[in-house]
Amino acid sequence: MITHENLQHAPAIPAQPPPVMLGESDYDRLSALADMAAVEPGSAVAFLAAELDRATIVADDELPGDVVAMHRRLAYRADDGAEHQAMLVFPRQADIAANRVSILTPVGAALIGLRTGASIAWRDRMGRERHLTVTAVG
Repeated sequence: MITHENLQHAPAIPAQPPPVMLGESDYDRLSALADMAAVEPGSAVAFLAAELDRATIVADDELPGDVVAMHRRLAYRADDGAEHQAMLVFPRQADIAANRVSILTPVGAALIGLRTGASIAWRDRMGRERHLTVTAVG
């Protein structure tokens, strides 16, 4: 539940979404995954596809270490102030108990390609607007 007290922890979300950067390998695999999945308007897959469309693609060895990528450990702060640890993985590797978050979840699609310090608005499975800020990568 978001309260006035929790809003103190919530970052100001820019009107424009933050830049997204992906290495070529992640881009290729995620594009293929999004193409195979059923893309329903408003779904996590649709959000992922939109993030892929606006991403800057770089050679894998040129992807900065502070950018969220597949299989990189990361930390983020949710809009309620809660701190989370995660690693983005492909759906078959997902295990919430081990903090392995599927890229085909709303939070997974929101995190991919963001740099440390970036904040983004996203919609949860109930359609509510949520916000998160990447606090660490690596």
